[in-house]
Order: sequence, then C-alpha cells, then structure tokens
Amino acid sequence: MKLRFLGGARTVTGSCFYLEKGKKKILIDCGMYHGHNADDINRREFEFVPSEIDCLFLTHSHIDHIGLAPKLGKEGFKGKIITTSAAADIAEFMLYDSAHIQESDTEWYNMKALRSGKELIQPLYMSRDVDRVLPLLERKNYGRIETLCEGVKYRFINAGHILGSSTLELWYEDDSREKKIVFSGDIGKKDNPIVNDPSFVEETDYLVVESTYGNRNHKSMKDSVDELVSIIKSTFINGGNVIIPAFALGRTQDILFILNRLVKEGRLFRINVYIDSPLAEKISKVYAAHPEYFDEEAKQLFNIESRDAIRIHFTRRVEDSMALNKIKREAIIIASSGMCEGGRIRHHLKHNLWRKESSIIFVGFQAQGTLGRQIVDGDKVVEVFGEKIAVRAGIYTLGGFSAHADQTELLEWISKFKSNPEIFIVHGEEQVSLDFQSLINEKFKYKTHVPVKGEEFEI
Repeated sequence: MKLRFLGGARTVTGSCFYLEKGKKKILIDCGMYHGHNADDINRREFEFVPSEIDCLFLTHSHIDHIGLAPKLGKEGFKGKIITTSAAADIAEFMLYDSAHIQESDTEWYNMKALRSGKELIQPLYMSRDVDRVLPLLERKNYGRIETLCEGVKYRFINAGHILGSSTLELWYEDDSREKKIVFSGDIGKKDNPIVNDPSFVEETDYLVVESTYGNRNHKSMKDSVDELVSIIKSTFINGGNVIIPAFALGRTQDILFILNRLVKEGRLFRINVYIDSPLAEKISKVYAAHPEYFDEEAKQLFNIESRDAIRIHFTRRVEDSMALNKIKREAIIIASSGMCEGGRIRHHLKHNLWRKESSIIFVGFQAQGTLGRQIVDGDKVVEVFGEKIAVRAGIYTLGGFSAHADQTELLEWISKFKSNPEIFIVHGEEQVSLDFQSLINEKFKYKTHVPVKGEEFEI
C-alpha cells in the first residue's frame, strides 16, 4: 500500500491523503486550503488523475476536508463518496454554499478585471459541479465494518468533533498478513456541546493523526463559559455589541446551545442573538434532524425555542444582514466565516472593530494568513474590504469552545493504543506538528513522521 500526503501536511487546512493498493486508488478527504495564496493553491492541478480515484472517504463536512470534492467531480471523478449520514446531509449545504461563493467572488473579480483590462477567470467550480457529486454519496453508520472491495474493509467511529464526524479505520491485505491504518480525522475534545465524546481505537499498524493543538491546552469549558458571561455582561454595560466569528457548521450550533443553557440557568437574561448566515440556519436544522448523534445533555436541552430560551433571529436576506449594522448595542451577532476570510462577518467587523465598547470573541482556530489570525495576533490596524480599520474593540480568544482536542487530550487518545503504531502527524502548523512529534517520541517511543506535502510512504 502506498500512502501519499497531498494536503494538510505541515499546515492545518486542505486535508487530502492518497492511498494506492494495486489498481485501487482511494482518497481520504479532499479539502480546500485556507490562508495565504489560497485561491492559487486551490486552483492547482490535482497530483493524481481524478477519473482514476475509486473512492473518496470524508471524515466530516468542514470545507477544509470536503471543499474540493466538486472540483474533483468536475475533472472526471465518478467513484463512491463514503461518509456518515449526518456528514452527508451537511455536506450538501456546505458544498452548494461554497459553489455560490466561488461564483459570486468570480463575478466580482471579473467586473473589476473588465474595467482594468485584465484576463477574466472561471469559478473554481459551480453549483452544477455539486449536482454532479452529490449522487455519489453513500451514507454509513458508526461502528459497522464494511467491505470496500476485495482485500479492503473499513469502519467509521465517532470522532467527537462535530455532528457526524468520524475517525476512519481501514484494513487491507498485505503480502503476509492483514494490516490496518487509522485516519483520526479531527478529534474532538471531551465535553464538546451536543455531540458525544470521541471514541478510542486500541489496535493499528499505522496512524495518521491531527495535531491542530498539539503544542498547547485549552482552558476548561467552565472557565470559558464564565469568561463568555463576563464579556457579554461588560460589553452590554459599555453599550457595545458582541461579535462572534464562527463557522456555520459546528461552532454556531455549540454557541447557541451554550447561550440557551446560560439563560435557562439564569446566568443571562433573555438575550437577542442574530445568526447572520443562511447556511448556519440550514445546518442547525440538520442538527435538529439527527438527535441520534447527541449526548444525553443535548437531547434534553437542544430545544432552543422554549419559552425561557434566547431570542434567536436568523437573517436570511442581504437586506436583513445590512440592517444589523444599525444596531449599536446589546446584540450578539454570530456570522461566518470563522477565520474572517469571507462571508458576512467582515461587514460586522468593519462596523465594530473600531468601537472600543464592542467585543470580538474568537471561538475557533485561526490559520496563518487569515484576517482572524491578524486580529488575534494583535495587529492594531487591519484591512477589511480594502479599507484600513483600527482595532479598538476588546479581542478575546476562548479556547475552551474549540471543537478540537488539545495536547493533553490528543496524547490521551494516542495512549489507548495497545499496539505499537507508526505515526504520521498532520493537520497542524509546521512547528506545532514538530513539537507534537517530539512529545510523542518522548512519551511513547513510537516511530513518527511529520510528512511534507507530496511525500510518499510504503506501508
């Protein structure tokens, strides 16, 4: 079996891993890259022939894991796309939204290009390319060993990251014996809202493991919730708004769940929360349709429309989104994208970053090269829609709301192996992955690698 690392190697986004066994060619994730030069990187030719890929496994439905699937179909892929039922339902909305962004961004660019005499471009992919790949989706449940083809079996288990997220176990026949490789996907931290804690794996020959937070630990959820309450109360007293950049998938639903619980507990009074993302509304409905993935607390408290709950306002039209700019105080506005790279969040940053009475709360990872990372790193002035905006609002990072396991939890997950796996460390910034490798070597003495993009191994 050949294993090649085509994305998510020494970087957090763009996950894509390639397996080849005989004539069988398999992809695990086909994600979009975010960060510096993202458009150029996403437009590059695949390092394989798309029409030759037999199967694409999706560990979950964040765009950095599924975002290039329509491009794959556009260029000839006609194989299976296998994932969990909830991940498949979410992927449909995520991919159509991504296609819409590609189309609208290209239209905007081409309007400017026409005026300046520059060459016009085509969208990375369009809605019709999403139409092409959705019929290829096959839905599977956690815990059942399935046969992909002769000599290859697989199973999804709960990764505890977002709804329907998975760790993929894959068995294959070697010359001498059956071997196994595990792809961790994105491992969730314990006590994530809504979804169950991640499941452990005890046996494997090879492990491809994420390392997003491999060099640090989160604050506890309790401390993060306490800080959230304090920020909301002080911001409202000061006459400002709370702006939360959050991915439409995962963080938005978690934050709504937590705010709803805080109101039920009497720690916050009925508050107005504006979800400025039509995609987030659609995905919230997918969450509600899949209670089989919920933990026990979520099953009891997920009813966010009960009489003592928060007041949720979904902004469906552009006009509704623009109207939010007129609200100057006591509003919580949640909008995507989570890294502030696009979407409606940039409009709210433009109208609130310079206001010292407002607060910006980051609840997820900010990749290098993104606007969110610039703000988190303390830049005093940032550019939004070509305009220089002073950063005077309070800037907060609440790591306890991250959907990713931290260093301690990643090490605990790895410690459950009773075998002696060879480990490939991915999905982390380069130095973070290297630091995590050193820690694994020190604690477990396993053979480890931090592959570079394009590197290939025989397993």
